[in-house]
Amino acid sequence: MAEVLGLGVTHYPPLSGTDDNLTRVFRGALADPKLPAELRDPANWPERARQEWSDDEGVAAGKAHRAKLREGFRRTRAALDAFQPDVVLIWGDDQYENFREDIVPPYAVLAYEDKVVHPWKHAEESSNMKGKPNVWGEDENTSLLIRGHRPFARHLIENLMNRGIDVPYAYESLHHPGFAHAFLNTILYLDYDREGFDYPIVAFPLNCYGRRVISFQGNISPLGVERELDPPSPSPSRIMEVGAAVARICAESPYRVALVASSSWSHSFLVDSTFRLFPDSAADERMYAALVDCDYRVWENTTLEDAEKAGQQELLNWWALLGAMRELDMKPAWTSFAASNIFVSNKVFAIYDGAKR
Repeated sequence: MAEVLGLGVTHYPPLSGTDDNLTRVFRGALADPKLPAELRDPANWPERARQEWSDDEGVAAGKAHRAKLREGFRRTRAALDAFQPDVVLIWGDDQYENFREDIVPPYAVLAYEDKVVHPWKHAEESSNMKGKPNVWGEDENTSLLIRGHRPFARHLIENLMNRGIDVPYAYESLHHPGFAHAFLNTILYLDYDREGFDYPIVAFPLNCYGRRVISFQGNISPLGVERELDPPSPSPSRIMEVGAAVARICAESPYRVALVASSSWSHSFLVDSTFRLFPDSAADERMYAALVDCDYRVWENTTLEDAEKAGQQELLNWWALLGAMRELDMKPAWTSFAASNIFVSNKVFAIYDGAKR
């Protein structure tokens, strides 16, 4: 039996920017003309939001939030380096980046060879960082070699098919010249200190945005804008089944595999109950408690409608990881919950290093 490492991280786009970019989404929501007037007054916000906004409009809180995320990435990177995987599989969402009107698979395996990407030249296609300064001071000429592992990808695809999971796959990119930001940011952040990242990658995109992937282009929409919705994402329980199958295939393979779920949790701009100003922190806290306690029933019994209502569309990436960890009877060795009301979302980190429940 091969060994498997499980990691959960975020790919929060503003983290790649400078500190003055951290409240950009929140400020945009505050400026929405349809936002109820009382919500423009911090006195009517949740306590956490008031503390974060404080008297400097989030500057000090933003620095503290970045520091906590950096620590999360340093710990997960240390676990990755200690494990020394043959390949890193990343579950992430594709937000109208590589998959658009011509094909929207429920999930797919990107069996790419080595690929040279330009994170900032191609930022307009995904992360909304085009033309904005980044925290590393890199420019559009910056390139990054991301190694692929086609033999593992083929092995995974064939064995998923054999288990009744008909998974689409691709050898070349479609619309995005590199990788969607869920995957690229994960790599950039796991190498936040720019020491190099030489582990081969296989991207496993999930259609997390479902009803909003084409109609909303997986992006922010002002209040009051109505669009014809698309067909839904796969259900959380189905994604857990897919994650479990991937884990079993990896464990029975000749490869040492790190399985990585990449996303923030409830996204403020998807939560109608808060007028798209704050994330659904109560829903996130329930899911986090269930993660820590290995209470997989909570995860499996959450419906897609529940997840969408809570703005947890991207949490489908974590549903895949939880399905995998349950299948292998692994428990989290370390977790961290980086709470925030004004920085778009709560972020969670997790390390599953092989310990049993």
